[in-house]
Amino acid sequence: MSATRRRPVTEAMPSAELAGLDLEGLRAYRHRLEAEEDRVSYWRRLVHARLDLLAAGSAADHPLSFDDLVRVLGDTGTGGSRRALVSIRAADPLPELPELSEMWGTEVDPHDPDEMAEAVERLTDAERQLTAYRRALHERIDEATGELIVRYRDNPAAALSVIPAE
Repeated sequence: MSATRRRPVTEAMPSAELAGLDLEGLRAYRHRLEAEEDRVSYWRRLVHARLDLLAAGSAADHPLSFDDLVRVLGDTGTGGSRRALVSIRAADPLPELPELSEMWGTEVDPHDPDEMAEAVERLTDAERQLTAYRRALHERIDEATGELIVRYRDNPAAALSVIPAE
């Protein structure tokens, strides 16, 4: 996970790409990027959960019970649990990822090595794509954050414009 962990924006630099946006447009752009990152992160968590379920199902000699599911989906392998705040609500449309939609509708026999290998390969490939996309989003979010910092340093009063007037 450390490969995808974001670093703080330490040296804010003006962005030539974002210079044409006014302050409100820059904030809206950053907000859209963050919303997209939330959706991508949600899909990644679903992919990881599916991989964990496949691994647990192939190791079990019986169908997984509810307690098994709680253990498999809640355990991170490090003693921590997956309790990240998720801003995606069930009613929100998720981006279409045909590979993943197909995977959810496909039954995989956990004791068939060929089916398992294919499913794991496809999910792992999807996870790699999502991770690369997420990294690109983080770079853009960091660029927009840096641009906001530069603008706020140049005009500190501009930061107050996000506070609603009474």
